[in-house]
Amino acid sequence: MTITDRLIAPNATRSEAALCYSAAVAGAAVAGLLARHAGGSAVVIIVVALVGFDLFGGAVVNATDSAKRWFHRPGRDARHHLAFVAIHAQPFLLALVVPGFGWWTAAAIYGFVVVAAIAVTATPRHLRTPVAFAATVFGATLTTAVLAVPTFLVWFGPVLLIKLLLAHLLPEPGAVDERLPITPRPVA
Repeated sequence: MTITDRLIAPNATRSEAALCYSAAVAGAAVAGLLARHAGGSAVVIIVVALVGFDLFGGAVVNATDSAKRWFHRPGRDARHHLAFVAIHAQPFLLALVVPGFGWWTAAAIYGFVVVAAIAVTATPRHLRTPVAFAATVFGATLTTAVLAVPTFLVWFGPVLLIKLLLAHLLPEPGAVDERLPITPRPVA
């Protein structure tokens, strides 16, 4: 198994890999520069850059057709998806090294993401997309307008939500519930 198979998905196309790696590197650069501009220590800059690499790159990775096929292949269920969400403990890593990013903030972000993921996976398939979007917009509001997050990390909550709720939990766009026929309504 290659590094691309592990970081993106088996059989990822060259175009997908180029896009994913580009997003990850750009995300690391932007996050690291924001931390540096805010006067972060070398440790803060490195950790924030690594989190940026993972989240910006991961949001793009999880949106690729290859990753969708891999994460939503037969035999994968809500347990697998929730475990993937649960291992994303970056809020606590940030609380550990970034002054001003408190433990309560980390717990609130992590808890919201996990509860939202449970809600999305428990929702009937035909409603998962709107539920995921609802959770993402309310979570983005929570993380940017309610919680105490240093300005240089204001991107963190929304990007985490996009990576996990929108990109990872939602299946391929073509995978719709056939029980719901689409019939046009008569024009009045």
